[in-house]
Amino acid sequence: MDELTKRVLMMFQTLGKDRLDLHELFEAGGNDPEARTAVFDCVERLAEDGLLEELGNDFYALTAKGREAMRRGR
Repeated sequence: MDELTKRVLMMFQTLGKDRLDLHELFEAGGNDPEARTAVFDCVERLAEDGLLEELGNDFYALTAKGREAMRRGR
């Protein structure tokens, strides 16, 4: 698992929430606009792979598959 994917998944644990909005997930990339674009792409990929569930209105939740990947360090 690449470092950015780890940081995105760990945001749920770091913030202690079951669901996060995209702006909270952007924090995994810091303030750099290019890094935030990379976070957006990462979130989209994680949703496509079934590790995140898109809840609408830019909110995402970890799926069971995402929690397992986070535990294993994928």
